Amino acid sequence: MQLKNVKKIVLAYSGGLDTSAIIPWLKENYNFCEVIAFVADVGQPYSCLDSVEKKAISSGASSCYIVDLKEEFISKYVYPILQTGAIYEGHYLMGTAMARPIIAKAQIDLAIKLNADALCHGATGKGNDQVRFETTYAAIAPKLKLIVPWREWDLRSRKDILQYLKKKNIPTELSIKKIYSRDENAWHTSTEGGILENPLNAPNKDCWILTNDPLEAPNEPEKVIINIKKGKIIAINNEILSPFQCLKKLNKIGAKHGIGRVDMIENRLIGIKSRGCYETPGGTIMVNALRALEQMVLDRESFKWREQIGHEMSYIVYDGKWFSPLRESIQAAANVLAEQLTGEIVMNLYKGTATAIEKSSKNSLYSKDYSTFEEDSVYDHRHADGFIKLFSLSSKIRALKKQNK
Repeated sequence: MQLKNVKKIVLAYSGGLDTSAIIPWLKENYNFCEVIAFVADVGQPYSCLDSVEKKAISSGASSCYIVDLKEEFISKYVYPILQTGAIYEGHYLMGTAMARPIIAKAQIDLAIKLNADALCHGATGKGNDQVRFETTYAAIAPKLKLIVPWREWDLRSRKDILQYLKKKNIPTELSIKKIYSRDENAWHTSTEGGILENPLNAPNKDCWILTNDPLEAPNEPEKVIINIKKGKIIAINNEILSPFQCLKKLNKIGAKHGIGRVDMIENRLIGIKSRGCYETPGGTIMVNALRALEQMVLDRESFKWREQIGHEMSYIVYDGKWFSPLRESIQAAANVLAEQLTGEIVMNLYKGTATAIEKSSKNSLYSKDYSTFEEDSVYDHRHADGFIKLFSLSSKIRALKKQNK
């Protein structure tokens, strides 16, 4: 149901296909209300931001606000999730899912500052982003009105939107032949739609825009030192950098070696399966380095608990429940485990692989004296006898009772 009394709307604007059509559509259908374009700079290529303000204004927006969220995005959203080890369905490093809460929150902040009546986003009714945006809206600003064009307008496909934009003389770089849906930020690039909608189609070169083809990557491996303090990457090759700058540097190195490509079919929250090609070069290096450090530092039960935390957190973030007590409580548990994760990991990058080959930490539980296959003076093999008898006691009792029957 349309809200005809809305006078000022803040739109989460990217300058892409959907949001380009939304601005004139809102003005047509909401009594020529004022539309303010909000652009979140979360590290997408500057080519995406160079002309975004001009495009928003020419499309009918009264103003366009570009808010720099890059450092906050990596330090307060990405890094905490890295500590939990969350990876959705074993492959997806959740670049889009982690970015939506900070974008929605900043959009709300602007709307409140400008005394806007309503919030608007361009997510479709088939995807996860609608849930992520609106769950954030509900958690922070439940009284602001909400407009979701994809649930109202008569446009039913990207082809319809292209025709609508042509009618309105609004330029777009997309075409029917090249109509991928993309999301880009500092953490990743995702590509959906187009030929990828048929699982029988292998991705072509157009599906990858951030990383080299591993087959065409350098023939010589490259070593990179990852310096970690309390579960956070603080330096690359011993050069102390901000979280965003650490990621930026690793993105450049990783992309060169074809690191971080994923082609997967995932389960969306609403029940539809979708296929996406994800590129996360720097993030893949970070994840592998942190997991290698955990192997040295965490005891068996703590490591098991961290895996459980990561599994649960992957669904919380993917489903858009960032601003919830559940997310905060799981994060608190991960923070405790991360207190011991300080050390140095040397990663070997080669043709699409990022492998930890050297590991050191002052908190390491690895002891050569105990684990050696050579003669030692610290471990008595006879102690294993009593341990195994107690460890297997219930199995023994069960077997005896079966035999007695």
